[in-house]
Amino acid sequence: MKILNFGSLNLDLVYQMPHFVRAGETLSSTSFTRSVGGKGLNQSVALAKAGAQVYHAGLVGEDGEMLRSFLQENGVDVRFVRTVDAPSGHAVIQVEPAGNNCIFLYGGANQCVTEAFIREALEPFEAGDFLILQNEINDIGRIIELAADRGMQVVLNPSPIADNLKSLPLERISWFILNEIEGAELSGRSDAGDVLEGLTALYPHARIVLTLGSEGSVYAGEGRRVHQSAYRVKAVDTTAAGDTFTGFFFAAMAEGAPVEEALRRASKASAISVTRPGAAASIPTLDEVLEALK
Repeated sequence: MKILNFGSLNLDLVYQMPHFVRAGETLSSTSFTRSVGGKGLNQSVALAKAGAQVYHAGLVGEDGEMLRSFLQENGVDVRFVRTVDAPSGHAVIQVEPAGNNCIFLYGGANQCVTEAFIREALEPFEAGDFLILQNEINDIGRIIELAADRGMQVVLNPSPIADNLKSLPLERISWFILNEIEGAELSGRSDAGDVLEGLTALYPHARIVLTLGSEGSVYAGEGRRVHQSAYRVKAVDTTAAGDTFTGFFFAAMAEGAPVEEALRRASKASAISVTRPGAAASIPTLDEVLEALK
């Protein structure tokens, strides 16, 4: 079973800060790094490190060769990573001493997706294959429609949360994987239990994975629920925790693993990732995860 991740490719500008900058404040950072990122790239790397056969579709500018190279070096098929006449997307990330982060994005090349490119990227895939989407590229509504028409399993990670999401053809989504904030926004409810009830009522044919931070994660679908506790660690940087979870979960599902095992691997991989600095660089391999689960 193949996986196509149609997503963003960003250059990450990461600043270690004493605290998040407040309105009107000028604050010196304690360090700066420039690295690869974007939710799309992070999830493709996590999928590949988790053992999946993954293809990435996305766009970069002339300044984005390091993004394509990084994907390729980590086992991702990059035949649908193309260069366009626009700057590569980038993210400015503040990380405070407890490991929490705040991020703002410039879309750049990520916002140059055309229907012709969508159709070309989807062509090699067939019914049952996974399509994974986030909310950092343009025209995801059309991608959802065309992928669903092919019978692909359409996975939406609605991050970053934005007003455009409710105008999408969400009834055609096969899987939602989202956190409490995203779940509350899509369901119109706030309590974690109510979020799941709201989402399953709105999208009864979709399967849902809701991540709950220190409270773990829960799967709802096929008339049942499965809860997975979080693994306790000391966090250094939470930047790619959610993307790591997504990659390991769907790599396991594509492999044919039970939901319980997919949640277990995803939770452990995410826990390992937050103990390391950086985004894609913090993602563990499947061997590391399986060894840690023994």
